[in-house]
Amino acid sequence: MQGFVFYDLETTGISPAYDQPLQFAAIRTDLNLNEIERVEFRCRLAPHILPAPQALIVTGVTPIEMTNSNLPNFFEFSQMLQDLIARWAPSTWVGYNTLKFDEPMLRHTFYQNLQPQIYATQMNGNDRLDVLQFIQTVYVKDKGLLRWPINDKNKISFKLDMLAPENGFSSHNAHDAVGDVEATIFLCRKIADGNPKLWQQLLETRNKHYIRTLFESYKPIEIVLRFGGGEPKSYFGCFCGVSSGNQNSYGFFDLDMGQGLDLISGSYDDIEEAVKKSPIKIRSISINNAPPVLPVDGSNLEWLEICQALQEDDNFQQQVSQAMASRFEEKLFEDKPVEERIYGGFYSKNDQILIQQFQIEDWPVRAELILQFEDPRLKQLGRRLISFYASGALAKSNKERLTEFLRDKWFADDDRQVPWTTFFEVKRQLAEIGDKPDLAQEIKDALVSYYDEKLRSLD
Repeated sequence: MQGFVFYDLETTGISPAYDQPLQFAAIRTDLNLNEIERVEFRCRLAPHILPAPQALIVTGVTPIEMTNSNLPNFFEFSQMLQDLIARWAPSTWVGYNTLKFDEPMLRHTFYQNLQPQIYATQMNGNDRLDVLQFIQTVYVKDKGLLRWPINDKNKISFKLDMLAPENGFSSHNAHDAVGDVEATIFLCRKIADGNPKLWQQLLETRNKHYIRTLFESYKPIEIVLRFGGGEPKSYFGCFCGVSSGNQNSYGFFDLDMGQGLDLISGSYDDIEEAVKKSPIKIRSISINNAPPVLPVDGSNLEWLEICQALQEDDNFQQQVSQAMASRFEEKLFEDKPVEERIYGGFYSKNDQILIQQFQIEDWPVRAELILQFEDPRLKQLGRRLISFYASGALAKSNKERLTEFLRDKWFADDDRQVPWTTFFEVKRQLAEIGDKPDLAQEIKDALVSYYDEKLRSLD
């Protein structure tokens, strides 16, 4: 029977495309949250990534750990994760803020290391949930169920490292992957025991077909959302169309906006404004991201009238579909760095076969396979992997190009505000760390020595 996999990553920074995991921990449980198995993987730093000093301070990962030759390299680490996900399927993959952070980080790990399935946690019967969304829903629907910590800005904190201890989890090793996983399971037990009905309702949202059915009933539905640093709140709405650019993006018509019938009978410009301009009157909800959507008890005659009008107006739904798609139009993927072209299309059948073969061959054969790829992303990422992990097979000119690539990346013009860590940013963060009186001097010295060594490697 399908159970849960609670997991967490500790990383070199906050960018899924330009950082990497250094630690992965997971605990598999049954449906009653009883532990079945746990794992923990660590890996070495990839040669092209400059870790953010502040991230290393937060996670406690030391330079010695990142460069430990006994640990698997990043490519091997990605293979281990793919194998684990396949072995534990089908499962529901759960974490704390995983849908916005850990999940994208996993996808990029698989994409940039030429793994067969970047959507592994959604394939072979797997699905996903995010406990942060559960917690925010509890805050709105059953606030007394948990104790809510106050941060230094005198606001309620939804951070795991404050919320879990506030509610009695005394062994939390914050920002360690294992400790965060255990704290997440603890909070889930609090919800499941304290409000079983709400727990079961939230579990239903892991199934996008359930969410689709709830939307397409054309009945009022409730979703809990949080924006910025504000408190979570309930929004009440009704289904009003599917984005023509993404079949998982459903329109959510705000039933509390006022003059809803006027918008339905209005112009396309009115619809575009409702989709794009604040206050948003028609929201885009991704039904495959386990949104905390709940059925609405009771009836509101005005809401029911609007929902009926939406159900009967095919033209309005088509216009909503067009407006939602136009809101998220992006520039061509070909104009972006290879790291940001992860969603630039599926691979051909031939490339999929080659990727599978890539996993089992040695590096000299992998170097030959790269030449057969059709997708330019695979060619570029594959050449990068060869330069990282089979540098002995490279000609001197290729090794020099690798050094030049690292130099250009790590010394990118500070005015460009690139999304990866550069030495300019390292210098700034080290200065901040140096001013922290509560941080051991040996830790500060170790970081300075590590980055000095990285600099010398470019000479």
